[in-house]
Amino acid sequence: MSETSTAGHLRVVVWGENRHEQVQPKVAEIYPEGMHNTIRQGIEENLGQQAKVTTVTLDDPEHGLTEEVLANTDVLVWWGHAAHAEVSDHVVERVHSHVLAGMGLVVLHSGHWSKIFGKLMGTSCTLRWRSEQDREIVWTVDPTHPIAKGIPHPFIIPEQEMYGEFFDIPAPDELIFLSTFSGGEVFRSGCTFKRGFGKIFFFSPGDQDYPVYHHTDVRRVIANGVEWAKTDRPERTSPVLLRYETEDFYNGQGYKGAMHN
Repeated sequence: MSETSTAGHLRVVVWGENRHEQVQPKVAEIYPEGMHNTIRQGIEENLGQQAKVTTVTLDDPEHGLTEEVLANTDVLVWWGHAAHAEVSDHVVERVHSHVLAGMGLVVLHSGHWSKIFGKLMGTSCTLRWRSEQDREIVWTVDPTHPIAKGIPHPFIIPEQEMYGEFFDIPAPDELIFLSTFSGGEVFRSGCTFKRGFGKIFFFSPGDQDYPVYHHTDVRRVIANGVEWAKTDRPERTSPVLLRYETEDFYNGQGYKGAMHN
């Protein structure tokens, strides 16, 4: 785990698969420090001293997502693509529990097929795609949303992979961005969800073959998403089933099950 900032109240961890950069010269040329570090730099560039940003990768012990790390993370940013299956189910369960208890999650691009996003969505999260150099226009559907703050309408990504509908996800709580491509396809490219006490933002731009995470507006959207995803809860607790006595509105008792209460 590499720490890159020492001041701030927003604790952010960028999780990167970090595989393409190791084996594909083209990707290594675009992201010589790894995609996770480029994403980190974009968050720091926009949030400054407000955020303390660290990075972890798939090959770190426990994928860098130990209980201690997650307990001290306000928002987790996730980028994965080629090695979703290598992510430990035990670690996924741990991340899932922290999201339900209030940790924010920002899922980027092909993270739509990650174990953690699929578990939180409860659907296949499949989509239409075309792996060719394409042009993506990102349209702001909800300009009043905090994630859209300071974002041009629209903005253009000149080189990108095409993602298109049908995108098999639950109906988003909020749709912020909609993308169109040169082939005529459309895609819900910026969506939010709430699961338990946690807030989730999915943002699709970011294929490894193109310099998308160097794009000024993409970096701003991700930083806005990180800022939005932090909850204001004073402590991280999961929703629980409580038993209440008649007219006791405040002091629910823990419920262990029908044979124990």
